[in-house]
Amino acid sequence: MGALKQYIDLYMSQREAIDAGSADVMNTLRPVALKALEGRELPDRGVEGFEKTSIDEMFAPDYGMNIGRLALPCDVAAAFKCGVPNVSSLLAVVVNDRFVPTATLLKNVPAGVRVMSLADAARQYPDEVARHYGSAASLESAGTALNTLLAQDGIYIHVDRNIKVERPIQIVTLTSTPVPMLTTRRILIVAEEGASLSVLTCDHSMSRDTAALTSQVVEIIAGERSRIDLCDIEETHDTQSRYNQTYVIQHAESNVAIGGMTLQNGTTRNEYRVNIAGRGCECHLGGMAIGSGHQHIDNSSDVKHCAPHSTSHQLFKYVLDDESHGAFEGSIEVTPEAPFTEAYQSDRNILASRGARMHTKPQLLIYNDDVKCSHGATTGQLDDKALFYMQSRGIPRDEARMMLMQAFMAEVVDTVRVEAVRDRLRHLVERRLAGYEAHCSDCKA
Repeated sequence: MGALKQYIDLYMSQREAIDAGSADVMNTLRPVALKALEGRELPDRGVEGFEKTSIDEMFAPDYGMNIGRLALPCDVAAAFKCGVPNVSSLLAVVVNDRFVPTATLLKNVPAGVRVMSLADAARQYPDEVARHYGSAASLESAGTALNTLLAQDGIYIHVDRNIKVERPIQIVTLTSTPVPMLTTRRILIVAEEGASLSVLTCDHSMSRDTAALTSQVVEIIAGERSRIDLCDIEETHDTQSRYNQTYVIQHAESNVAIGGMTLQNGTTRNEYRVNIAGRGCECHLGGMAIGSGHQHIDNSSDVKHCAPHSTSHQLFKYVLDDESHGAFEGSIEVTPEAPFTEAYQSDRNILASRGARMHTKPQLLIYNDDVKCSHGATTGQLDDKALFYMQSRGIPRDEARMMLMQAFMAEVVDTVRVEAVRDRLRHLVERRLAGYEAHCSDCKA
């Protein structure tokens, strides 16, 4: 018996309480998700697309759920005391799946912009949310269907037509639980025609001695000529597991950049599914992973070009030390309806110890002749000649190793288009490679 059954049984026994803690828009999709899960199992290791990561094992422990929507103890002020340095951000906190706006957010959010609890948004703007909720996320994925079945709340970000949000929207997600728990969260980001915004999500754990699992589904709807930047930074703990699935729909001439940065974790699986549905779009998808100890980091990407004259760029890099494991499986698909596509994918990795392991599998699926596409993957060790040269100039070996790894990661950091976020990430990477764990209290501006 797989892990999925225990959560279906939980839903069947608690469906009234789950519905009561959410909103009609979200509740409407639960029967559809339940139907989609009939006869299914969560993917196990070795299944196509999941060669090195078992979602079934991630969900197998008997995690509890906060179905009653109790406010679990968490000192938000002590946990996070800053915004992004050198820029004024619109800051909100999510404790497990409970949205906590800050005074800065409530005071400064511009007209035409909504940053709020997803369940509250579904009650206040039911038609608007119903148009978008579940429109990008595919219930063909058992993980997404399970998330849709159980999610009661999350984050809703909506920018009206032609509104330019000058400040980054910063969402700090905190896992805080005294007992092992599954947190099921949704994030819905909608940019209407001509709108633009930047979002920074920071995933932290306040429950370092407690096993916890986060199931998160992110939906991004990029309207015509819109621009969206999303940088997702994970700085959790080795007791934490995270299954994060990000779905994107791009309409004509939209521009989307997504960066997924795993700096500290236990077991992580990130999936990125991009549907370039309109002509003239631009998509940048990047990620980095820094692994040590027994960390496990798996990134999977699928960029599908369904319209002509669009471009996509993918760049993923890993630095793995000790006994850590990494995996990357990425694909580019160009349909017959997408001539004049340019699509590029690169995965480059450094194994800094004998015990580190990396699995990589880039793929191209091209059904059109008028395209420019390429992919590639490399895995190697630190350059011994460069290490020797730096040591001969008086740089200690450990410092030289750190400097080489920083230089290797700089290319991914530079793909972040918001300068203040890029500077913050550069600082976090330097600290992580120097052997420091990133704590929320380190974020003081």
